Amino acid sequence: MTSVCSGRFSGNTQNPEPSAASLPPNPVDFYDLTLDELTQVLASWGHPPFRARQLTKWLYHKGATDFAQMTDLSRAFRQELAQSVHLYPLPVENCQVSADGSRKFLWRLADGEFIESVLIPEEGHCTLCLSSQVGCALGCRFCLTAQRGFTRNLSPGEIVKQVLAGRRHLPPGKPLTNLVFMGMGEPLANFAALTKALTTITAPWGLNFSTRRVTVSTVGLAPFIPRLGEVVPVNLTLSLNAPDDDTRTFLMPINRTYPLGAVLDACRAFPRPRHRRITFAYVLIDGINDALSQARDLARLLRGFKAKINLIPLNRDPRLDFAPPPQERMLAFQDILRRAHYPVFIRESRGQDIAAACGQLVGASPAP
Repeated sequence: MTSVCSGRFSGNTQNPEPSAASLPPNPVDFYDLTLDELTQVLASWGHPPFRARQLTKWLYHKGATDFAQMTDLSRAFRQELAQSVHLYPLPVENCQVSADGSRKFLWRLADGEFIESVLIPEEGHCTLCLSSQVGCALGCRFCLTAQRGFTRNLSPGEIVKQVLAGRRHLPPGKPLTNLVFMGMGEPLANFAALTKALTTITAPWGLNFSTRRVTVSTVGLAPFIPRLGEVVPVNLTLSLNAPDDDTRTFLMPINRTYPLGAVLDACRAFPRPRHRRITFAYVLIDGINDALSQARDLARLLRGFKAKINLIPLNRDPRLDFAPPPQERMLAFQDILRRAHYPVFIRESRGQDIAAACGQLVGASPAP
């Protein structure tokens, strides 16, 4: 079942979203700036530091979408802002609702490109799956985003605005508490924009998400894994998918550059906050990486890690030459890992009927 999304705005009165044509020439994107950067920009215009906090309160805490809503600012200051700064949001080009309640959003970026995010309702809260790039360049064989190819990185503001836009479409009584970077793109391949966006997402002056509720998933760009935890102490998920280099290279060409040994060493160096585990995601593919001997190899490979393992049955798609294993084999695979004393879960795929599940996002523009 698919349907058009209906929205709910939980801040001030929502103004119509501006079009790209209404933007001032060479504007500053407010959402690209940290509080310190915004303070410096305003200081260069002759404004005191407290103005920056006023603006971040309106935009991130009150959900304002237009400078005209900021009634405790002078009209002259608001006019100055409107001439030099833009608040271009992410217009919803298309939205589909799954039978399980998941919502897939197709957002139009200011340059006409498209990305997708997925809002997943859970018991008492929602999780938002975010994109970090337009497409992906890493070529994983089981991922439709990779088949789409790579166009460009997202800016910090384009990442942050997915969260702001997603908050306007929450079902009643289910706040947005969890964020996962598991959408389009490889987050660590866009490291500078990712970490800047994470600063805004987790800062008290910004969206104030707990770092315990934010997860970044990576295919294993080894040099950036420890650096991520040093900049922002979020959760780490490694997309592992094989217990040996030959199989992993077949599925994920990046393994030629960063083989298992290097990636796992980087995970050991990740500055994991106390009491948190690294999650290892393993997409189960029939006849490729689902043998029980491979489960035993995986248990040995991860020995010594404080780890959680998420087994993800491959999501079927006619564009892929692979299939998920039968249920009995997945349960047997899981049992071997459990007997090795790992917390291991077979993840339920959400939004399969609208191509919103793991590896299915492509950000395709709507048909004319």
